[in-house]
Amino acid sequence: MTKAIKLLTALPQPQRERLMELAREVSFAEDTRIFEAGGTADRFWVIRSGAVNLDQQVTSHQRVTVASLGAGDLLGWSWLFPPYTWDFGAVAFSFVRAYEYDASAVLALSVEDPLLGLSLVRTVAEILAHRLELTRGKLMEQYTVHRRSTL
Repeated sequence: MTKAIKLLTALPQPQRERLMELAREVSFAEDTRIFEAGGTADRFWVIRSGAVNLDQQVTSHQRVTVASLGAGDLLGWSWLFPPYTWDFGAVAFSFVRAYEYDASAVLALSVEDPLLGLSLVRTVAEILAHRLELTRGKLMEQYTVHRRSTL
């Protein structure tokens, strides 16, 4: 399995510095819902400390955690792709400190600095590929456990 990609450390230093100029420090108390699936994806975060769970509503009364994120992880990628709505929900599992980015400002900077735009898209794609690999592994594990219990 490949190592998790961290957005800020994966970007070349000049592009990272330009992106950091747009960062705003924010925090979320434990159990704060950061965003909900289907909501407008107009920002993203890089977690500095704490933990965030990504979840999916499976019934009107049940949410399932699909991933847990921590320090250095990108929170939110739906701002980069139409229709710009969140695919999952996110809740602070503990007190969270993060850098927050306004998506429209980052996209405008990406047009101004095409190397930043390309680096950002490539890095987000690598992060998504890694998370897809992790999810696939979890699904295979669940399938194996379920299959054994039905035999």
